[in-house]
Amino acid sequence: MFRPFFTHLRAAGVPVSVREYLAFLGVLETGLAQYDVDGFYHLARAAMVKDERHLDRFDLAFARAFQGLSEIPLAELVAARDLPEDWLRKLAEKHLSPEEMAQIDGPGSFDKLMEMLQERLREQESRHQGGSKWIGTAGTSPFGAYGYNPEGVRIGQAESRHRKAVKVWDRRDFRDLDDSVELGTRNIKVALRRLRQWARHGSAEELDLDGTIRATAEHGFLDVKTRPERHNAVKVLLFLDVGGSMDDHVRVVEELFSAARAEFKHLEHYYFHNCLYEGVWRDNRRRWAEQTPTWQVIHTYASDYKCIFVGDASMSPYEIAAPGGANEHWNAEAGAVWLARAREQWPNAVWINPVAEPHWGWTQSIGMIREAFDGRMFAMTLEGITGAMRALG
Repeated sequence: MFRPFFTHLRAAGVPVSVREYLAFLGVLETGLAQYDVDGFYHLARAAMVKDERHLDRFDLAFARAFQGLSEIPLAELVAARDLPEDWLRKLAEKHLSPEEMAQIDGPGSFDKLMEMLQERLREQESRHQGGSKWIGTAGTSPFGAYGYNPEGVRIGQAESRHRKAVKVWDRRDFRDLDDSVELGTRNIKVALRRLRQWARHGSAEELDLDGTIRATAEHGFLDVKTRPERHNAVKVLLFLDVGGSMDDHVRVVEELFSAARAEFKHLEHYYFHNCLYEGVWRDNRRRWAEQTPTWQVIHTYASDYKCIFVGDASMSPYEIAAPGGANEHWNAEAGAVWLARAREQWPNAVWINPVAEPHWGWTQSIGMIREAFDGRMFAMTLEGITGAMRALG
């Protein structure tokens, strides 16, 4: 069954051996990725790709070998095997065409959305599925899960689908970025080096070649001279957006984070979600229990720190402009207020955005963040990072 897949891999230039192919078949027989397309993809890639340079070729071969897989009629799948209960539940999700989505109106304002939610909580007495009013599932109501509304509150849903929620009534877990990632960081390090400010300090650890030659010539015998080693004296404060739409950019942000940890001796970092508010954190596993007040951060790090925000700036405009507009909690002051305070404390600040620059004009919040940083927003490309370092320098 999978021999054409093996042939496609070889034809695409992926150097997969017969032994690796047989190992792949052996793992499949264990049922590890049964009826799971994503699991099957990752299993095949792990078994038959040995070099990251061949990942794109693998993806092309996979697409050619299994094109049309998603077009198998649902009735045939059900007839072939009983579907798990969680699969059947997912069938209740609301799927609409772009034309149908355009016909659905949102509440129109954040305050009106909150008033509607309070009213529904007072009136609703039972579970609802479908429909356009009550808190439920698979409908077009502004409140609930697995439905669609251009401005709503997501309640009881595992992850984002349309990324339209103004607020999320769930406690989500984010993971820390891995600063040990080395893949692809070399060129980023080269770009970050434009921010270096060398200074000598500490004990004598480095051979002073010029001084040694001069002293030897003067004294007539070998006179070794040493001097303090030079270190990068620049101080960097890094704020990293995590979770939600940033999940799409974890890999490239990890590469940037890893490169920054390697290049800057004086580096402090904090996490935030979507926009800066009254609290930030260092450990995503304990972000609800161990937040650091943003005022404390502002009072801890002097204005000589270079401040770098990293995030896609893609969110509801309410999260920036309105008190209470934060996605996951009630914020007494708008995100724009906290961004202004950060800019005042660290005037030398930039925002690095992993979203491709040609797409910035499609998202209102990106324009708002860019304006808050006086246009100092840069794309997360080598050219963009180089430009950000020049601006900071």
